[in-house]
Amino acid sequence: MNTKDTEKTDGTTATGQTVEEAVPAASAEESNGSNRETGAGAQDGREAHSDDDVSAAATPTAETDAADAADDEIEDAEAGAASSARSSGLLSAAAGIVAAGLGVVGLTGSWTGRVAAERQTLLGQIETSQGGSTAERISALYGDAWHATALVNGMFALVALVVGLTVLTRPGKPGWVRAFGLGGAVLGGLGLLISIAMYFDLILSLPAAGS
Repeated sequence: MNTKDTEKTDGTTATGQTVEEAVPAASAEESNGSNRETGAGAQDGREAHSDDDVSAAATPTAETDAADAADDEIEDAEAGAASSARSSGLLSAAAGIVAAGLGVVGLTGSWTGRVAAERQTLLGQIETSQGGSTAERISALYGDAWHATALVNGMFALVALVVGLTVLTRPGKPGWVRAFGLGGAVLGGLGLLISIAMYFDLILSLPAAGS
């Protein structure tokens, strides 16, 4: 019997370990390998779970940013609408006041109408300087001047009427703005009627030559 047979007979391995010693060692190595694999798997699971947490945390942040951007756009739109409404309100208020003022001018007369009347009187003096009948002198010196005054006042009254009606037709305006617009429209309409009557000699007609 040789040395190898003696080793096999004694139940030892080439490393000098018995079979009983070699089996637990192999089992321990397998267990360590399994533990390492299990640890690596657990670490991969923790990394994957951490990535999911990061993605989950990023998603609400993106949604929050989108919501904030939408809110900012809504606020900007509301601010623009409010600014436009304020500008429109100021314009309407100014237009109502202007309409009332023009209506008063259309009724009482203005410096422009007086200048136009004086100019027409001067033209009448020039025309009648070479002679003419009494009726012609009355018409040239007075009638034409009165008609010029009525024409200018009628123009102011017409503008007051149009501006006042425009203010009244615009919805959503304060009561005092509509009151000014209504006043301008009423005064403008009344001044326009009087100016038309004066221009066509329906009231306060020219006196006759022999009267």
